[in-house]
Amino acid sequence: MSLIGTEVKPFKASAYQNGKFIEVTEADLKGKWSVVCFYPADFTFVCPTELEDLQNQYETLKGLGVEVYSVSTDTHFTHKAWHDSSETIGKITYVMIGDPSHTISRNFDVLIESEGLADRGTFIIDPDGIIQTVEINAGGIGRDASILVSKVKAAQYVRNNPGEVCPAKWQEGAETLKPSLELVGKI
Repeated sequence: MSLIGTEVKPFKASAYQNGKFIEVTEADLKGKWSVVCFYPADFTFVCPTELEDLQNQYETLKGLGVEVYSVSTDTHFTHKAWHDSSETIGKITYVMIGDPSHTISRNFDVLIESEGLADRGTFIIDPDGIIQTVEINAGGIGRDASILVSKVKAAQYVRNNPGEVCPAKWQEGAETLKPSLELVGKI
């Protein structure tokens, strides 16, 4: 079953951010746009490249009113240790959630049960807590955060402009489509 259009399920977890341990719940994902980015494990290979790329887009995302949450099945203590020992991960200022209970990974349907790790899943969540986009990659395929920024802009545009939709490769300021009977077969 697709998670598109569903509300984020309840959770409570410990996280690491900017030298502090904090608690995060599903309520934190409401009232603003959120990106939840799952990755398999700390101290691995593709993961730090993705998390750094996400950090490089973090200011842009914050400028769009988006908060970023990364999640793995590691603990918040492991996130802190990785942050303190890796030059790449040491740059991260967004929230790093620990999910050792696998609750959040199951809620978002990204848990690889046999391994106890999360798939590479990215979710854009609107201010009502409703999932608007889902992207899941195989473990060896890293994501590009600049594409994520474009998807956020499209999701925000569609929300703010009822009756309009964004075509493939849509960029902010480009033409959109207004679905209608007259448009059928004309594209």
